[in-house]
Amino acid sequence: MKTIYFIRHSKAEKRDDDDFARDLIEKGESAAKFMGKRLKKHKVTPDIIFASPAKRALKTANLLSKEISYKKEITQVKALYDCSPTNMHEFIKNIDDELQSVFIVGHNPSITEISEFLSDSDIGNIPTSGIFCIEFDVQSFKEIINHHGHALFFDYPKKHK
Repeated sequence: MKTIYFIRHSKAEKRDDDDFARDLIEKGESAAKFMGKRLKKHKVTPDIIFASPAKRALKTANLLSKEISYKKEITQVKALYDCSPTNMHEFIKNIDDELQSVFIVGHNPSITEISEFLSDSDIGNIPTSGIFCIEFDVQSFKEIINHHGHALFFDYPKKHK
């Protein structure tokens, strides 16, 4: 079994000059910590965390990792910034098969689109700080194909208000 947690970065500031450098706003930081606490409560610990190197995604990944006591370094993947679902699927197929459970922290629309593409669900949109978890009955990430993943959960901060 392989499990992927698709995580959309938290709420970020609006900037026209440099999208890559957009930082999280206070509400976004709080939401990332909240979601990290939810993951910790359910004893979720990934083998690895992959994150887009964009400031908002990397900061979200760092806040989540602190909450779940993840001790390893976060793996920054340039290809996760501004990527298509096809490119993300190619990235997933090349994940080391020694790993069982991975976090992918990235951006919309690709996070939502890849989640729908690979799962048995039609979710419409993963909101900021949202987590969509999919389990695949495969031995290798290379075996992951469209619509064969089973959605385990879909969680986001506004669900708890």
